[in-house]
Amino acid sequence: MEPLFIFSLPRSGSTLLQRVLGVTPEVSTVSEPWVLLPLYYSLKKDGVYAEYGHDCLVDAIEDVCQVLPNKAQDYHEAVAEFALSLYRKLSDPNAKYFLDKTPRYHLIVEEIIATFPNAKIIFLWRNPLAIVSSVINTWGKKGQWNLHASKIDLFDGLENLTRSYVKHENRSYAVRYEDLVCGSRDSWESLFHYLGVPYKEEYIEKFTALKLQGRLGDPTGVKNYSTLSNETTEQWKKEMTNPIRKLWCRRYLDFIGRDRLLVMGFDIDHLKEELQSVRSDMKYMFSDCVGLVYGMIYSYMEPEIFKKKYNELCQKRKIYGHH
Repeated sequence: MEPLFIFSLPRSGSTLLQRVLGVTPEVSTVSEPWVLLPLYYSLKKDGVYAEYGHDCLVDAIEDVCQVLPNKAQDYHEAVAEFALSLYRKLSDPNAKYFLDKTPRYHLIVEEIIATFPNAKIIFLWRNPLAIVSSVINTWGKKGQWNLHASKIDLFDGLENLTRSYVKHENRSYAVRYEDLVCGSRDSWESLFHYLGVPYKEEYIEKFTALKLQGRLGDPTGVKNYSTLSNETTEQWKKEMTNPIRKLWCRRYLDFIGRDRLLVMGFDIDHLKEELQSVRSDMKYMFSDCVGLVYGMIYSYMEPEIFKKKYNELCQKRKIYGHH
């Protein structure tokens, strides 16, 4: 059994791809493991707030690595052994792969690729405007603005994934969500060929039969789509219609830039033309203005931490600082 990773941004169609691959006898999987994130972040001082003092933890583990015969390499090998032992327990005995699909792995993509030299790697791309729309539609209350909660995905995540794909193109496989849902047999056959798994048309027809174990994953597509459908490729045009959203999208495309979009298989001029052609209206204008202001407060003040402390105070629990 070897690990198989799907690297993508959230709302890129990774659950669909996971379910199609998961119905094959060669692939075992569960919803979203996330197990590698805390293991790799044990060597990262930034990005973690904890009661135990995360900086001290990193210092301690770095000291341990210095004593190991092969330094940090031994630590990463131990992480791999731990993960592989879990993957084996989660897999069918006859499976060729265990598929770990965790969107936030974009934060540790380089560490994963370095630690699992025999793993198969799939980079899944999707029209970034469709991703933005899907984030709002899926996790926003009644379709209201909520992109502040996904900034690390939309910005850092996209940078990490495109950079890593360019670096590791020779040992990975890239596919666009749009090509998969259009029903193109060639796209699926090529993907299965990369995995060394025989392709059968029935996999595309029976993917809904796979019930993923776990609470995470796509909360909407699993319920709304029982067959491959390209309806979702145009859905963003119904949501990104007011001036605020269209301006934000234009700036986001400029941030991504022509070169990174080409890596993802998209043309910036074509996307901007499509955005320009979307009929404008005033839908969500007021709530988007409120959402933008709240997003600034959220990013700098992190009200969720204050909310948690308030709840602990109400429960008469002791309040501690996070380090």
